[in-house]
Amino acid sequence: MKLLYAEDEISMSEAVVDILEFHKFNVDAVYDGLDALEFAKTEQYDGIILDIMMPKMNGLDVLCELRKSGINVPILLLSAKADVQDRIDGLNMGADDYLPKPFAMGELIARVRAMLRRKEEFTPDILKLGNVSLNLQKHTISVGDNSIILPKLEYQMMELLMLNRGIYLSSEDILTKIWGYDTDAQIGTVWVYISYLRKYLLSIGADIKIIAKRNTGYSLEVISND
Repeated sequence: MKLLYAEDEISMSEAVVDILEFHKFNVDAVYDGLDALEFAKTEQYDGIILDIMMPKMNGLDVLCELRKSGINVPILLLSAKADVQDRIDGLNMGADDYLPKPFAMGELIARVRAMLRRKEEFTPDILKLGNVSLNLQKHTISVGDNSIILPKLEYQMMELLMLNRGIYLSSEDILTKIWGYDTDAQIGTVWVYISYLRKYLLSIGADIKIIAKRNTGYSLEVISND
């Protein structure tokens, strides 16, 4: 499991990262809110741990921006503030949990694991973005009455992109998650199937498109009518 951990106190960050990595989590550590926002938007994470009081941009603002962008990665907030209103504000903005400082490392690990379990247990039957619906049971992609049954690999890629809407996935990430670690498929295979998906989206009149960012990867975006 890959986590993003945002904390401006270097000693605290190092201690928490050591504990998380000991428990087999892969952790990216950042030390201010702007870096937290950039990493969260450009990398793929299973969960995010955000300190509220950070330089450049506080954790609540980062949380708000991520949720506005459609990024639904589970988020655990940390703060020395134990005020009830502080917790309410964070949860109302879309946080999944809140842990006041100081905390026991064991409780942090337990909260992170519980947050990730809830994510894994939630599997909607239909994913939606823009005017597009992806039926996870029937493997169909639809816009209104226009519906197509996607072949297996195209379906898996579309599901991956929709579950990570707003996040850029690298070709390597996509290749690993769809074809597996031991695949003989080449990176160019990802581009081929991206092109297939673009044709399917165009054929059904979708208002979303697959955006490619050089040296970063692919992401789904709603096409603006402005």
